[in-house]
Amino acid sequence: MTTAVSFQHVSRHFGAVRAVDDVSLDIAEGEFFALLGPSGSGKTTCLRLIAGFEQPTSGHIEIFGATAEGVPPYRRNVNTVFQDYALFPHMTVLENVAYGLMVRGVDKAKRQAEAEKALALVALPGFGGRRPSQLSGGQRQRVALARALVNQPKVLLLDEPLGALDLKLREQMQVELKTLQRNLGITFVFVTHDQGEALSMADRVAIFNEGKIAQVGSPESIYEQPQTRFVADFVGSSNVLPPVFAKATGGPEKWLSLRPEKIAILRQGAVPEGRHGAEVTVRAVHYQGAGTRLNAATSGGAALNVMAPSSLGKFQEGDVLTLHWAPDAAHVMEGEP
Repeated sequence: MTTAVSFQHVSRHFGAVRAVDDVSLDIAEGEFFALLGPSGSGKTTCLRLIAGFEQPTSGHIEIFGATAEGVPPYRRNVNTVFQDYALFPHMTVLENVAYGLMVRGVDKAKRQAEAEKALALVALPGFGGRRPSQLSGGQRQRVALARALVNQPKVLLLDEPLGALDLKLREQMQVELKTLQRNLGITFVFVTHDQGEALSMADRVAIFNEGKIAQVGSPESIYEQPQTRFVADFVGSSNVLPPVFAKATGGPEKWLSLRPEKIAILRQGAVPEGRHGAEVTVRAVHYQGAGTRLNAATSGGAALNVMAPSSLGKFQEGDVLTLHWAPDAAHVMEGEP
């Protein structure tokens, strides 16, 4: 499989700040790859290094086998879609989309034809004569996509492009982006701090923390098999069970990750045979429509979060419950904390 982007021990320092710290990473051609992490974790700096807006302090970057260090952004076969879209307000939609082709010296008739094709690709045929101010947020996002795609980049970089949209439109655009990427076969590198976005869209995800990659893998492996406490807690807010508590509930004396939805609830009774579990007292109740999120604690103070389906009825603070789970539901975390 061809490698689209390769980071080899790449670091980017800003004074004493190590924004990116010895990152090695390969992104395959045609892959939808997400860079996920909290603010300041290094994911956006990595995107800017691919785009050429930043240069590495050390290490080596290749884009389709070609050295990227020192190559200016306009000479890289990549394009970037920003969160704020960065559309020219004085230009029409068609002129915005065709702008990159105009800079490259493509004649007017050809660039307008290519811009129309790009607008049709993002479901905006016939919108070329409008101004950005006449469009909704979702439509402006599509225009920004069309402007990037019209140049036929080998790698499309997306810097939290859905962050400014409301929830319903964001979910709709997630589906559309994934479909578009599948149809085009272009490598997408997508930066986000939204775990749901990354898990639902990406083929693989890199979790960033403090300038380093904590884990790389498929959405399923990241969610089901976190390697560290940070990954377990950041992606889906897992229960991170310390070794002493893990052993007391029937598991190995190691750090475990246990997802809230994998925990069953008994209103009374002991832990069923063949299961692991503990008696807890409900500390807080959070109604979430299809279910209720319970924050509970054992008599020893160990905290557990659990998702209770609506079929179990209502809960209140002070309820004493028995929580239990299958032995293989708790994942042993072998990585560093």
